[in-house]
Parts: sequence; C-alpha cells; structure tokens
Amino acid sequence: VRLVESGGGLVQAGSSHRLSCAASGGTFINRGVGWFRQAPGKERNLVARFQPNGLTTYYSESVEGRFTISLDGAKKTVYLQMNNLEPEDTAVYYCAATTLFPNRPSFFQHWGQGTQVTVSS
Repeated sequence: VRLVESGGGLVQAGSSHRLSCAASGGTFINRGVGWFRQAPGKERNLVARFQPNGLTTYYSESVEGRFTISLDGAKKTVYLQMNNLEPEDTAVYYCAATTLFPNRPSFFQHWGQGTQVTVSS
C-alpha cells in the first residue's frame, strides 16, 4: 500500500492544524496506522496510532489531549488533528501502516514520504 501525506506547513503556536494521509493500492482495514514525527537530530517517534482492529488508539504523552487520530469511513484516509500546537511539535510527520501491534518504527511496513510541520512561537 502506498501512503501520501499532505497538510504540512508553517503554523503559529496555539493554533490548530490537520494532516491527512491517503492510502492507494490498499486500505487501512485490518492494518494499524499511525503518525510518527522526527525533529532534526532526534529519533523518529510514534505520536498516535490505531491498532489493526481499527478501534484501539495510542497517543504519546507529549500529544495526548491535543492531537486526535481518525479514519474516514472507507478506511483509506487517516487524519491527525493537532490542536494547541507548540514549537516543540515542529517536525517532519510521517504516516505509516502495519499489520503488527508493536509501536516501534521497525514494525511498520509501509511509510509515506513525510510532511513538514513548523510551529512558530
């Protein structure tokens, strides 16, 4: 399955923004899908995901309560709604999909190209 992210850009601290990730050649049905981010010089970390059952979600402590992951009805697009953005949220955001349950990047089989989100203070 091919993943394409969109929606990155320059936003102000405190604002809201939404990222999208569209799947082609497959869907997110029976696949876990997540959003990772990587800031310069730092590791790529999971911020939010659905497990393969499409119901159970996970959020990292740094974004819980501010970010929401959601799927469209056709299970072909995943969104990341980001509220109350902080400069520390600046990173390249990646969409990824997997048939496995662990959260580590190495367990995700499909990746998008990434989209830059820059939060100005």
